Amino acid sequence: MELNWIAIVAAAVSAFVLGGLWYGPLFGRKWAALVGITEEDQKNASMGKVFGGAFVLSLVAAAVFAAFLGPEPGVRFATAAGFAAGLGWVAASFGINYLFAQRPFALWLIDGGYATLQFTLYGVVIGLLG
Repeated sequence: MELNWIAIVAAAVSAFVLGGLWYGPLFGRKWAALVGITEEDQKNASMGKVFGGAFVLSLVAAAVFAAFLGPEPGVRFATAAGFAAGLGWVAASFGINYLFAQRPFALWLIDGGYATLQFTLYGVVIGLLG
């Protein structure tokens, strides 16, 4: 199967930007408190490893999603499929794990909300550029 790497890279970049906003000014402090990460932990983290790894994983997710959608999926179908994948597969899977780990519901809302928007964005970008 041939993949549109321009669309995949653009989709990965869109999710990376969304993540910067989502886990930064929008929900960063609340998320850090819920997972127990302190400002000191954040200062000591290897940000190259974190951001580099996150971008590579965004590329992998976007490429697999593009392969799932197939060639020229159309923006409406791709967007709906992205929303369904984000909410129904990723966020639902997080929910199962968070229930067993006894994680707070608010954490699931933050992480599941990001995943839902991430894959919806993948769909929009891949659908528009595909």
